[in-house]
Amino acid sequence: MMKRVLTFIMAGGKGERLLPLTKDRAKPAVPFGGIYRIVDFTLSNCINSGLRRIYLLTQYKSASLHRHIRLGWNILSSELGQFIELLPAQQRVGDSWYLGTADAIFQNLYTLDMDKPDEVLILAGDHIYKMNYYDMIDFHRDNDADLTVGVVEVEKESSGRLGVVDVDGLNKVYGFQEKPKNPKAIPGNESKIYASMGIYVFKHSVVIEELHDDVKRIGSSHDFGKDIIPHMVKKGRKVVAYNFVDQNKHEALYWRDIGTIDAYFEANMDLIQANPTFNLYDKDWPIRTYQEQFPPVKTVHSGDEIAGRVGLVLDSIVSSACVVSGGKVQRSILSPNVRVNSFSEVYDSILMEGVNVRRYVKVKRAIIDKDVNIPQGMVIGYDLAEDKKKFFVTESGIVVVAKGTEIK
Repeated sequence: MMKRVLTFIMAGGKGERLLPLTKDRAKPAVPFGGIYRIVDFTLSNCINSGLRRIYLLTQYKSASLHRHIRLGWNILSSELGQFIELLPAQQRVGDSWYLGTADAIFQNLYTLDMDKPDEVLILAGDHIYKMNYYDMIDFHRDNDADLTVGVVEVEKESSGRLGVVDVDGLNKVYGFQEKPKNPKAIPGNESKIYASMGIYVFKHSVVIEELHDDVKRIGSSHDFGKDIIPHMVKKGRKVVAYNFVDQNKHEALYWRDIGTIDAYFEANMDLIQANPTFNLYDKDWPIRTYQEQFPPVKTVHSGDEIAGRVGLVLDSIVSSACVVSGGKVQRSILSPNVRVNSFSEVYDSILMEGVNVRRYVKVKRAIIDKDVNIPQGMVIGYDLAEDKKKFFVTESGIVVVAKGTEIK
């Protein structure tokens, strides 16, 4: 069964709305949840679903992503026909790089000739969720569909940032709208819409035919949502919707498109709740990643008699090799090898690998990217007007300090 499916993960996105976090890396390579990269969640879903023939399509600033895959995901046996293989843009069929999601697959159709699958599974590499893809593949086969589109129920007001799939009462897709202002609601539920998850299951022969047709269409943006799906519906192909089934074992469905800094920040903060809506600790659905060999976490000066000098961590995720030496960390996420020194306070923040918080620093509602040294006495997140002179600040007041920034 596994050998009948070939999986492609779209991992070449620029992630412009995540700047400056994507200044030096592709969106799927952005760190998340302390020790992970965003792409780890899609890859873990694949492995947990029993899928073992996986191509990652990369393009934009892919060096750190390639390194992460090489070091952390070299886990399958090529002798058994299993692989996680990188496919960077190579201009195989012309002088252009990947022009869209559909064009990325079209430029790699030679892999379908080599692997000859029955179905082609296409995934986005930049969402946070847990899903058994084989349930969707079985649904696709049971319905003898030409294309099955993964959809998730979301509130109607979210439509302005998502692709909306129009579905009738029998799960048949009859339209697709990109970020509509007045979306069509789910049949029988006017407050919700079906958002596209960027997950598609095609019959092998159908995806080849549709991609060849798309290349010939003048004005096509070569995108599955904008171009391929509407044309398939128009010509009468059988396109059905598969409603997301969450493997997260929580009452509320969890699927996050972390396309903006605010959405990224909120998704990280979801992890530190007393009863988080996204469970990283489920042994039945593990999330894999690459981790260096670091020493354990350490706190220093806990209970020191000097007022304000305590190595204290509350309601936080703290990764390996972190040292909280006389500082206080609350409701925050610390990636590996972070140091918080005496009399410093870190609240509601994300500190990535190698960040050094010196003495008497105060940080609140901030994202500090890798290898930043915050000098003694620095205050971040308390005076947004002052922060805007030095750093990027979102409309909601999240301060972002870019990777390697030298703070005077």
